[in-house]
Amino acid sequence: MKFTAEQIAGILDGEVVGNPHAEVYKLSKIEEGSEGSLTFLANPKYLNYIYTTQATITIVNTTFTPESEIATTLIKVEDAYKSFSKLLEYYNQVKLMKSGIEQPSVISENVTYGENLYLGSFCYIGKNVKIGDNVKIYPNSFVGDNVTIGDNTILFAGVRVYSETEIGKGCTIHSGAIIGSDGFGFVPNEEGIYSKVPQIGNVIIEDNVDIGSCTTIDRATLGSTIIKKGVKLDNQIQIAHNVVIGENTVIASQTGVAGSTKIGNNCIIGGQVGIVGHITIGNGVRIQAQSGVGKNLADGETVQGSPALGYSDFNKSYVHFRNLPKIVSDIEALKKQVTNENSINNG
Repeated sequence: MKFTAEQIAGILDGEVVGNPHAEVYKLSKIEEGSEGSLTFLANPKYLNYIYTTQATITIVNTTFTPESEIATTLIKVEDAYKSFSKLLEYYNQVKLMKSGIEQPSVISENVTYGENLYLGSFCYIGKNVKIGDNVKIYPNSFVGDNVTIGDNTILFAGVRVYSETEIGKGCTIHSGAIIGSDGFGFVPNEEGIYSKVPQIGNVIIEDNVDIGSCTTIDRATLGSTIIKKGVKLDNQIQIAHNVVIGENTVIASQTGVAGSTKIGNNCIIGGQVGIVGHITIGNGVRIQAQSGVGKNLADGETVQGSPALGYSDFNKSYVHFRNLPKIVSDIEALKKQVTNENSINNG
C-alpha cells in the first residue's frame, strides 16, 4: 500500500516541507533509505544522513533546519521518534485489517463468532468455540473444542490452542505457540515404569497478554494454569501445569517455570532463567538472566546466579569467584609457610 506525504502529515498532525504528493510504500533506516521509503531523524548522531539519504520522505522535529540542499521531502512534527512509532502502530493496524473466512477451513458445530472475523485458510475450529469481535486467526491454526477467544485477539499462523482454553480480549499469540497441551505428569510404579496422570484442567489467559513464537503453556492437572492480564511472554518459554503468572509480569526467552509455581505482579525475569516448582515469587521481583531459582522470593527482591543469590551479594561474591585460583594459591603458600615455621620451632 502507498501513502503520500500529505496523508502521513495528516495522521501525524505534521507539516510537509517539499512535495506533498511524494509517495512511499516501505520503511527504512535513514542511512539505508531508498526511493519509495519513509524514514525519520531523531538522534543527532544521524544528522549527516539527512543530506545523503535516498528516502523519499523523512520525518523530522520542527526545530530541524537544513544547512544545505536535501532531496528528501520533510514532514515536521513535535517529536520525530514518537511520531514514527505512532506511524508504525497505524501501519501495523492497517496491515492486519483483514476479515472474512478463507477456504479451505473447518468450522465445527455450535461455533459462534462476532463481527469482522478473519479466519485464514487451513484453520480448524472445534465444537462449541466462542469467538469475539475483530478476532484474527491466521492460516494453519488449530482451535480445540470449547475454547473462548475474546474481542480483538490475534492468533498468528500455526498457533495451536487445545480444548477448554480461555483467551481474553486484546491478546496476541505468535506463530508456533501451543496453549493447553498436557502438563508433565507421570507416576512411577514399583518397577520404575511411568504411568501418565490425566491432565484435565485448562489454561486461562486474561486480557492484553502477548505470547511469543514457540512458547508453550501447559494445561493444569486440575484447575487452571493462569496467565493474568498484561503479561508479556517472549519466544520459546515453557510454562508448566498449574503455574500462575501475575499481572504485568514480563519474561524473556528460554525461561522455564516448573509446575504449581506462583509468580507475582510486575516481575521482570531475564532469559534462560530456570524456576523450580511449588514455590512463590513475590511482586516486583527481578531475576537476572541465566539464574536458577530454587526457593521462595519475597516482594521486591533482585537475584542472580545459580542457585540465585541476592543481586548485590552475587556481585560481591563474583569478585572472589574470578580470583579463586589466586586465593587458593595464596592459601597453599600460607599453609606451606606455617608448616615450615612449625618445623623450625619444633626443630
